[in-house]
Amino acid sequence: MSYQHQYVDGTTVHFPLGKVVCIGRNYAEHAKELNNPVPSEPLLFIKPGSCVVPLDSGFAIPEDRGSVHYEAEIAVLIGKPLSKKPDAEEVRDAISGFAPALDLTLRDVQARLKEKGYPWEIAKSFDGACVLAPFVPGDAIEDLADIGIRLVINGEIRQDGNSRDMLNPIVAMIQHMAGHFALQPGDVILTGTPVGVGALNKGDELVLELVGHSSFTSRVL
Repeated sequence: MSYQHQYVDGTTVHFPLGKVVCIGRNYAEHAKELNNPVPSEPLLFIKPGSCVVPLDSGFAIPEDRGSVHYEAEIAVLIGKPLSKKPDAEEVRDAISGFAPALDLTLRDVQARLKEKGYPWEIAKSFDGACVLAPFVPGDAIEDLADIGIRLVINGEIRQDGNSRDMLNPIVAMIQHMAGHFALQPGDVILTGTPVGVGALNKGDELVLELVGHSSFTSRVL
């Protein structure tokens, strides 16, 4: 299924899909639930645009590679170029949208890679590993330190987090990222997942929310 950025009103976002820049262990309680140390500096990794699929009415997951875990995250759409550690005002001005997203992980595969000290790409960048909902415009949210992200599966709340609990706040996080590699219009930032990750199964019914701003229903096909 092809993907194109769009806003919640159905308007197409005329930026090409770029890379997906992610931060790991950005909520302390999530790091603890997986028995991972809390990093002393931002833990960054990149997913290719080829792994992005729309949330829409449903999405598929691999069925032959072990456990597939959901990680609900606040996604940030970049609308202007950023590089060389921009100031906070530049970053805020470059944000074109916010959306709920799922960072999918082949958890068994990741565990084996981590044991060997190998990179995570095979576990994090498979086709369909980033599920994106439509974006609310960047100016629709004023307080970036109070954005809720919620995931309900089969009627049960599994994740219910807020950006106030991030170890690296959104603007500072993007400043740090842009200091390492240029961000371009169409790039997406995944800002980390709160506590409550777990396995997805075929047939699961999902409600994914940017609390108070957007809400979407979907299912695992």
